[in-house]
Amino acid sequence: MAAINDRWDLSYLYAGFEDEAFQRDLKSLKEDGEALSALLADNTLAEKEKLEKLFDASEALNAKVERLSLFTSCTLATDATHKAANMADDQLNTLYTGLIPVFSAVTRYVAGIADLESVIAGSEKLQAIAFSLREMQENAKHLIPDAIEPWILQMQLSGGSAFSQLRDKLDSTVVVDYRDEKLPLAGVRGKAYDPDPQVRKDAYDAEMAAYRKIDLPMSYCLNSIKMEARTLAKAKGFDSVLDMTLDSSRMDRETLDALWTAVREYLPDFRRYLKAKGKMLGHPDGLPFWDLFAPVGSTSRKYTIEEARETLLREMGKFTPKMADFMDNAFEQRWIDLYPRDGKTGGAFCAEAHFADRSLVMTNFQSSFSDVSTLAHELGHAWHNRCLAGLPYELINIPMPLAETASIFNETMLSYQVLKSCSKEERLTLLESGLMEATQTVVDIYSRFLFEQEVIDTRADHAMTVDELKDAMLRAQEASYGDGLKADARHPYMWACKSHYYSSGYNFYNFPYAFGLLFGKGVFAQYLEKGSAFADDYCKLLRLCGSAKIADVAKSVGIDVRNPDFWRSSLAVIKEDIDEFCALAECK
Repeated sequence: MAAINDRWDLSYLYAGFEDEAFQRDLKSLKEDGEALSALLADNTLAEKEKLEKLFDASEALNAKVERLSLFTSCTLATDATHKAANMADDQLNTLYTGLIPVFSAVTRYVAGIADLESVIAGSEKLQAIAFSLREMQENAKHLIPDAIEPWILQMQLSGGSAFSQLRDKLDSTVVVDYRDEKLPLAGVRGKAYDPDPQVRKDAYDAEMAAYRKIDLPMSYCLNSIKMEARTLAKAKGFDSVLDMTLDSSRMDRETLDALWTAVREYLPDFRRYLKAKGKMLGHPDGLPFWDLFAPVGSTSRKYTIEEARETLLREMGKFTPKMADFMDNAFEQRWIDLYPRDGKTGGAFCAEAHFADRSLVMTNFQSSFSDVSTLAHELGHAWHNRCLAGLPYELINIPMPLAETASIFNETMLSYQVLKSCSKEERLTLLESGLMEATQTVVDIYSRFLFEQEVIDTRADHAMTVDELKDAMLRAQEASYGDGLKADARHPYMWACKSHYYSSGYNFYNFPYAFGLLFGKGVFAQYLEKGSAFADDYCKLLRLCGSAKIADVAKSVGIDVRNPDFWRSSLAVIKEDIDEFCALAECK
């Protein structure tokens, strides 16, 4: 096995920002938009022919935009101060904003076709994107009036989009004073997993101090983005920001209510786990936040990246050898940017290069099992992208709740396989690692949902101060974590820590993770029941995710997401792990 190159390869996108191909593609976006507009205005074409031509033009434009945005955003993700990338990002945002009214015009055109079904029936090409065309008819009623849409979009560039970019710059460039070092935030946050309790506490204190340097501009970013969201929801005819988000997620309130109903019922079990972990670490009155991610047991193993790779190939290959081959190729072809460094943003993500049947994965690997699990998670997204290969761009727009299906499936598979062959001591450690992640994805996500709802509601009256935001976050953590977290040792700055709050294009970027975890576990239960024969059905499910409403995708594998009992059944699986962990912890 060849040595691993720890930085991803973007050269297949462009050679650089001065590359003639990059500059040509960037400058041609305006002309492409004008060509689409001209095609829409051509009244000599029959509707079937016009729709087919619009489809072809949109496919080519989507591929070009994807390539440009990937090269720019991935460069900035690993080097926030890159001058050429920042300039290109600004240009790209402006040019893409100019295309949105054209896309809206296409939607209005499709919505105005009275006999759309007969037009679809007469074209094999249109039958392939029938779901998208029907969805356009539904979406048309929530479009901003065409007379003012360009102006609102222009204002967003200096509004929500600008504040979102500012937040990322603040996060990636603030210098953290940790002991005698100057570190990026991502590097300090990673110390929350360190086996040394004093390192974890010092890192937490340093992180809190760092936020105080940037909390005022962060608060302005958050308040401005959420006010813009309220305005856009009204302009689009939605009753609330949440309704707007659910609509874009292809999800209904009944499903969300069923999810939260079950989650609230199981919060006491998660608190049992937190208190049991706290006692193991010497905290009888609840776990302090700085020990939330602390490793437990005597097998706080560190993984080299080579060991992480071998573990993934071995364990994920047990689901299907194709998965192992796929992951091996991701390492070989340098799809992954691995380690934290100055200027690199925190967290992890996977970006799709659909036009090239590739993905790009960014992590901040620091050798814990959690980091191995994160790799499995992000490569799950990449596998989902592979399952979508060859589909039209119109059918790869996966709603956020379903976008986590493959990533959670991978995490669950990795944990399941490793737990089967480990010792009792290792079992305690791995159980805890899985519960740590599940607690973040259920309990912390619930707190984030409550917090964001309060910010959006309060924003109708006034902009929240830093102190108000901190208070709201602590109250949300009280409602979710309860006595599982030490009352005076929580994280009042979680609103500044999580970039998800600052997405100008997607609000409530939280509940999809809880949905994804529990849905992914439900899908994994199907695998346990059916064995290797499920692999093909699983890939078909992933391929369907952009071609149907969430409830219909779930129904394809026999799941009713509107019934709280489904969510209870997934949470019951986590409860079994909590019961076992608490029993093992009691013996310590």
